[in-house]
Amino acid sequence: MGTVIITDDTTKTPITMIGFYAGVCWGSDTSSQEKNYKRGLSCIESGHGRTWEFPDVYAIIDGYSAKVLREWYTHIGCLPTRLQGSTRYIDYSKGEGFKYTTPPSVRKNQEVELEWHSFMRYVNSKIQWFIEYGVPVEDATMCLPIAYSSNMVDKRNFRNVVDMTAQRTCSRAYWEYRNELMKDYLNALREYSNEWKTLVDITCKTKCEKMGHCEEKKSCGKKPILLPKDEVVIKTKTNVVEY
Repeated sequence: MGTVIITDDTTKTPITMIGFYAGVCWGSDTSSQEKNYKRGLSCIESGHGRTWEFPDVYAIIDGYSAKVLREWYTHIGCLPTRLQGSTRYIDYSKGEGFKYTTPPSVRKNQEVELEWHSFMRYVNSKIQWFIEYGVPVEDATMCLPIAYSSNMVDKRNFRNVVDMTAQRTCSRAYWEYRNELMKDYLNALREYSNEWKTLVDITCKTKCEKMGHCEEKKSCGKKPILLPKDEVVIKTKTNVVEY
């Protein structure tokens, strides 16, 4: 189970900030926090995405698989900054060994799950063996499986968060990203301040919820599918109905 901590460097009043900077460009009165908040809310509800790039989120992300953190790295819009736990300076094989993620598909079968844990212990023992025989930690840890739990410090702006949410809360997204990392990240933001809670609840939605339709060929059926030729179909478990 991973954790997401939003640090104090994060913008505390993102809506008010958006309204302030928008007001400067519009030649409006920016001396009133109340007016700035209302103006910021208007920018958000009107979809003025450029203004969303002012509030920043600083987070410590810990306990998720290296696999899902690599997927996190792919969201590079608006130039986020991140650092991942070092495999050069940290010997993950010490003590009880490296921690790792076990997928639900593995946990549902006891025999498979036992084999999964056995394999992870084996890999850890081999990493220890290489280190004992003089292989540098940075080389021995190349044996780490992509399931091993890592950590990351991350900074990105609000617009990037919105774009990432639209993609990673989709049912087609990888389960750990969708059900754990993205959910934990958004919940941590909601708890950080009242303005972040409002912001997340208004804007951080799956792309189909925003558009009212789905553009995935392998749709879950939650929303109508919009095809390239403007045909809309509703996909169920047994058939596809065209309109």
